[in-house]
Amino acid sequence: MEDILRQALAILRAAWKHRHLGVLVAWVVGAIAAGVILRIPDRYEASARIFVDTQSILKPLLSGLTVQPNVEQQVMMLSRTLISRPNVEKLVRMADLDLNIKSKAAQEALIDELTSTLKIQSVGRDNLYTLSYRDTDPAKAQRVVQALVSIFVESSLGDKREDSDSARKFIEEQIRGYEKKLADAENRLKEFKLRNIELQTGEGKSSIDRLSELTTELNRSRLALREAEQSRDALRRQIAGEEPVLLPESPGADAGVSLPEIDGRIDTQKRNLDNLLQRYTEKHPDVLGTRRLIKDLEEQKRQELLARKKFAAANPGSSVSNNPVYQQLKVSLAESEASVASLQARVAEYESRYKRTTTMMRTQPEVEAEFSQLNRDYEIDKRNYEQLVSRRESAELSGNLDSAGSIADFRLIDPPRASNKPASPNRLLLLPGGLLAALAAGMFAAFVASQLRPVFFDGKSLRDATGLPLLGTVWLIPNETRRLKERASIRRFLLAVVGLIAAYGVGIAALSLLTQQAA
Repeated sequence: MEDILRQALAILRAAWKHRHLGVLVAWVVGAIAAGVILRIPDRYEASARIFVDTQSILKPLLSGLTVQPNVEQQVMMLSRTLISRPNVEKLVRMADLDLNIKSKAAQEALIDELTSTLKIQSVGRDNLYTLSYRDTDPAKAQRVVQALVSIFVESSLGDKREDSDSARKFIEEQIRGYEKKLADAENRLKEFKLRNIELQTGEGKSSIDRLSELTTELNRSRLALREAEQSRDALRRQIAGEEPVLLPESPGADAGVSLPEIDGRIDTQKRNLDNLLQRYTEKHPDVLGTRRLIKDLEEQKRQELLARKKFAAANPGSSVSNNPVYQQLKVSLAESEASVASLQARVAEYESRYKRTTTMMRTQPEVEAEFSQLNRDYEIDKRNYEQLVSRRESAELSGNLDSAGSIADFRLIDPPRASNKPASPNRLLLLPGGLLAALAAGMFAAFVASQLRPVFFDGKSLRDATGLPLLGTVWLIPNETRRLKERASIRRFLLAVVGLIAAYGVGIAALSLLTQQAA
């Protein structure tokens, strides 16, 4: 630490030896700095403030109906990209700054200058923006700011419309593509259904349900066919004389006589009675009514047989072919034959359907897989199509809303205005800086001179610098004349330094007075 202090003191003593050179350099630098500061042209600032209102009443009302982008983020991005080369070129034309430009190089220089001097700043977090520009001509600065405000507002609206148009155009192209896909999918489904029309079932029934119904109907038809065949065979035996039907003589022989129509109805009612007795008691009205109907049919049969006996007794010599009972049996046989034929056709049809359904069920899994694939593709295309149509309506509504300018409202809080007094340079701040720079230059000049012509003030410094042994030191004892001369030199140095500071002080005071009078 002691060595450092000794070295510092040695440097200061060496610089002190060249103080006159330092004062001279300080005066020269001070004069040059003052002249440069005073000759800097005044620049006037024009500014404007714009408030971007993003809180619209339509925003919550149209929530879910329109696409609502982050308007604050868009405005912030617009403010950061506003000062771009295309916008600056447009500003040059709008503010008539290109009237005196004669060359391409001058135009490029003007664009570069505007790009570096134009400023747009966000004030706080309230979407308040300040646009400013400085120029030697206040009217020119005001025109530039006015043009910049117009570009700021127009760029936001133009971007909104361009984005909305691009979105609608893209969605329309996608909708047309999906319409074609839907038409193709519907045609494939139609062709598939036409090819496999027999597999289509109504009321949500599956193929197994259809097969079960066909089996039930087939069994029922076969049972009905057997009943009809038995009834037909009985009629044939009666006509052929295998059973006595015309003139039963013995008591109780009526029970063996068959009347197909009445007997069939009696059998049907008896079966119905059995079903009713399984569910109801003997006193149930349906059971009583069925028993009464069976009794009436049996009475009708007895009366019919009685009529036949009377006819046979009254016409003992009539032939069998002319016998009305025989004729009635022939009619009943013909009806029975027709019924058998009809039931045979029904059974054949049901058997054909059963075989066809069984055959189709073997290939049904493959057909169902193909149908599922077609239906899945169709549903996907349909869902995407419906979503795109919904998005198109939303984009249309968003575009109309953007055109109305209701989402972001640009309000000019302070119109472009140029200040009456210069915004720069701040000479009251630059002059003290010039004084400090002059003093620093003088000190640096003295230090450099001391390093160029070094002086040793003690033996140790000389020995350290040369590396030679020191035999001794000789001291100079100044006389009175030398001391007086040294004092006079110090006084001149102090007067020169004080004079430099005083000159700058007078200049700063005068400039401050002029500034206050101009205000």
